[in-house]
Amino acid sequence: MAAPSTQAGLNFCRTTKRIFGKYWRMRDFSGRSALCLQASAQKTGDPQEILIPKKKTWDKLAVLQALSSTVNRDPTAAHYAFQDDPYLTPQTSSDFKLYSLSQESGRNAAKYIINTFPRFFKKDFAEPHIPCLMPETFEPQITEVSEAALQERISLRKVKAAVQVYDQLLQAGTAVSLEATNDLLDLICFYGDRDPVREDMPEQRESEEVEEIQEVMPRNKGRLRRASDLLGIVWRENNNAERIFNLMPERNERSYCALIRGMVKCGAYTKAFSTYTDLLNNRLTADVHTFNALLATAPEIKEKYNEKLELVFDLLNQMGEQKVQPNLLTFNAVLKSLRKCGPLARVQAFHTLGEMKALGIEPSLATFHHLLGLFYKTASSGRGPTEILHEVMDEVEGKSFVAQDPDDVYFFSGAMKICLDLKDIELAYRLHRFLGEGDNWQLLGDSYLRSVYYGRFFNLLCMMENIDEILKWYRDLIPSLYYPNSQGLKDLLQALDTDNRLDLIPMIWKDIKRMGHANKADLVEEVLALMARDEHSSEVQQAFAECALAVKAEYEHGDRGRRSLEWTASALGNVATLLLRAGRTQEAWGMLQLFKSSNRVPDVALFAEFVNFAKANNNSNQAVELVRLSAGFSLPITAGLASRVKEEFELTDQQKSSLGELEALTSDSSDSDEE
Repeated sequence: MAAPSTQAGLNFCRTTKRIFGKYWRMRDFSGRSALCLQASAQKTGDPQEILIPKKKTWDKLAVLQALSSTVNRDPTAAHYAFQDDPYLTPQTSSDFKLYSLSQESGRNAAKYIINTFPRFFKKDFAEPHIPCLMPETFEPQITEVSEAALQERISLRKVKAAVQVYDQLLQAGTAVSLEATNDLLDLICFYGDRDPVREDMPEQRESEEVEEIQEVMPRNKGRLRRASDLLGIVWRENNNAERIFNLMPERNERSYCALIRGMVKCGAYTKAFSTYTDLLNNRLTADVHTFNALLATAPEIKEKYNEKLELVFDLLNQMGEQKVQPNLLTFNAVLKSLRKCGPLARVQAFHTLGEMKALGIEPSLATFHHLLGLFYKTASSGRGPTEILHEVMDEVEGKSFVAQDPDDVYFFSGAMKICLDLKDIELAYRLHRFLGEGDNWQLLGDSYLRSVYYGRFFNLLCMMENIDEILKWYRDLIPSLYYPNSQGLKDLLQALDTDNRLDLIPMIWKDIKRMGHANKADLVEEVLALMARDEHSSEVQQAFAECALAVKAEYEHGDRGRRSLEWTASALGNVATLLLRAGRTQEAWGMLQLFKSSNRVPDVALFAEFVNFAKANNNSNQAVELVRLSAGFSLPITAGLASRVKEEFELTDQQKSSLGELEALTSDSSDSDEE
């Protein structure tokens, strides 16, 4: 018995010796290697040395990024922006909007207080000092009229005050430098010749926009020609920008470019191209930003497709002649303009992408968005939208994009619309997986674009997937990412109907009520109609009856006492049918009485349902009462209903006489109607 243990001990010693021997050999080799390298460097005089850094410099967000990679999103929780107070966590789309507006209103109120009364916030207890938390200076400190005062008002973005100081300098005969004048021109053109609206005073923007629109309306004879007019950003005739530009003793490229971009931003496209012509006549060169603005508005100048294309490529040729290096926004502006140039622009889109590749410019999501928009509209010939979208997905998959163009946020919603129109669920899955790669989710856009994207995705799921897969996505997306509208819930109900899973409707009704859609009459009637269409097992019928009573409460009481639903004949009949099938006779008869109080006429099939139930329970009193109710509603089936009750029920003499009177009354009324 000792031999095996002795042998095991010897094996352990040999193994340990081999391991430590290997370690010491590696250590000795590494030491000799370092000495050899050092000796070789000294012998050859090579100044290169091996430097071992003392510490590693980490990004400021490295720890947070590492921690965030260890957790996943909780699909049962609301968005992280609404987790400060669980009581106020939004449950509906309207609550989501109200909560967001309340948060923004609170921030604006805090900014207003700290910026209006900065004297109360002079003490700074923060260590280290945090400049963004300190009150901003909005009032100018330089009172005398000088170029320094002008620069101060420009830095404070005081448009009217800066123009006033500039005019005072000119009236005093003081020359203003070209640099300061260009700064003032940039300020005026960027803000449309008016003071920017402070974030903490949004009502100022609303009042100014109303005034602007009232000024624009008479000029356009009651029609607003451009979207910029509707927003109140218009280019007035002989405004301060044009006046200062004309007063400048000398103008350089920056002066012309600022004026052109201001005209483009305010919708004065024709004037912008006229000013660009003046720039060329003065033998000056526009910068790349000016060309980008002109390229984006080129289709607005011409009417015919070929003329729009000619203008776009004429601008590109001028860029080449003036040796202006294009950037990503240049090519995106070209693709955006090509979308307005008809089917002939499709070939030019490939040439544009080839130029981007030749210059080494990586496309952004806006590039692919414009490309999809161009080919989806002209998909009647050549490669269709499915093939183009597959090629785009092959190009972008596995990459993480960052925002480089304001139109980047429209890619996901636009691509999902194509998937929905083509009913291609596999392509939609690829797009959704791409959304989850890296930081691509940040390019999904604001709350409206997110709702559009997820709404289209969920609509496609309801059309193409089985109910188990739909419910899996339903639990994953709602409510942490998406608050469905009434149409999305209708699509879910239709999916339940298609897969014959109507037993889940009571569960869906709870979500409908929780998400604030219990006041949508068409959605509520769809729920009742699906539950009352067919008969089910007793357990399911009991669940349907409870759901019907919950719906009845919405009709009678509404949300917090506010009624928003009015009874219809179909809704009353469906609730009565559901209660009757669950054996709740008294409540079902109460629904029949509601027909009278709500001035609604019941359906003929409802009386047949009640007669069948009375026959199953051999209740002749209910059958006679049904005939009486039918006569009260003057239904044409009263005589036939009375005959059926006589044949199928055992009646007393009193009941037979009552039926006879009802038949006679019905026949008399029918004769009078015929006369």
